[in-house]
Amino acid sequence: MTLLALGINHKTAPVALRERVAFTPEILDQALASLLLQPLVKGGVVLSTCNRTELYLSVAQQEDVKESLVTWLCDFHHLAPDEVRQSLYWHQGDDAVSHLMRVASGLDSLVLGEPQILGQVKKAFAESQRGHSLSGELERLFQKSFSVAKRVRTETEIGSHAVSVAFAACTLARQIFESLAEVTVLLVGAGETIELVARHLREHHVKRLIIANRTRERAQILADQVGAEVIGLVDIDPRLAEVDIIISSTGSSLPIIGKTMVERAMKQRRNQPMLMVDIAVPRDIEPEVGKVANAYLYTVDDLQTIIAKNMAQRQSAAVQAETIVEQECLDFMGWLRAQSAVETIRDYRAQSEALCADMEARAVTALKLGADPELVIREMAHRLTNRLIHAPTKSLQQAAREGDVERLQILRDSLGLD
Repeated sequence: MTLLALGINHKTAPVALRERVAFTPEILDQALASLLLQPLVKGGVVLSTCNRTELYLSVAQQEDVKESLVTWLCDFHHLAPDEVRQSLYWHQGDDAVSHLMRVASGLDSLVLGEPQILGQVKKAFAESQRGHSLSGELERLFQKSFSVAKRVRTETEIGSHAVSVAFAACTLARQIFESLAEVTVLLVGAGETIELVARHLREHHVKRLIIANRTRERAQILADQVGAEVIGLVDIDPRLAEVDIIISSTGSSLPIIGKTMVERAMKQRRNQPMLMVDIAVPRDIEPEVGKVANAYLYTVDDLQTIIAKNMAQRQSAAVQAETIVEQECLDFMGWLRAQSAVETIRDYRAQSEALCADMEARAVTALKLGADPELVIREMAHRLTNRLIHAPTKSLQQAAREGDVERLQILRDSLGLD
């Protein structure tokens, strides 16, 4: 069994490509079912966020599996392999293990050390557990990665500074509008990122918050916590002219806000500036919106400059975190290698037990026929000893003939010889 990771992220591809490879919640079950039908795949987890799409897999063997998985990914999303091949990365064995641990710990995130990714990894793992096959090795890897991320968070200061995509979005808003106390903000979505944005904005005393979401009930829970108004997605168009800032992060597969909608709102606003931060993948706001006069559109990729300014305080903590990941990766690989011996141990035990049963049956038969019990015991002990030492003796003799001192010592250690 081999562990593999195939992915694309913010370091290897722009948002325009990442959104085409993303797995929305609506298609995730279908994708997992299809993935597990692929030859050699014994278990899989699909991680899809605004910054990355990754497949974590356990496979029976490695021959040609990379190419077949790339083909599957492209076929599923109706893409030509040449469109994505240069942006994909591939890890196997300890590299795949280390990669997942780094991802879960926030060491591979756009925002170094951001805590959201751990929740996203846990959610991806839970989705794979629900109704889908998950190999023991893969399950153990994810559980180990969760504990590694917790250790990194506890033993280092990588998460001690408020730096995240949500924080960066709010920082951008504060840069363009000197005071948030005089602006109206529309948040589209009600997930974890929007929740963080809402809390940041509340801390900066934003004048008015509106939350638009497909499910009003879910948005109302957040709205009650931050003092916001709730509207449906269909209400965005008629209310857009009221809004100074839009921050959007939903799981929609199609844009929610289009150019025509924004043009109509800007006309009503008499071209007063409007800031739009689209941190969704696929994008919630049509890219053409950025061409509208006085409408300033930023995507997750545009936030990188802001985020970079907040990274210095986390760099030293990241070095310490990398050391933890390295240690934990070695520990997990030791466990994984030990699993390869399980089948051999099982076979050896079964062989020994079968031999013992055979000798026991012979002795019982001899005793029933009236044989001398002492002779029966001696004969059984002699036969059992000869049968047990036969294979090891042959291996010892062969190692000695070939002058293989290392193998000879391993055999001595295996047999418990000083």
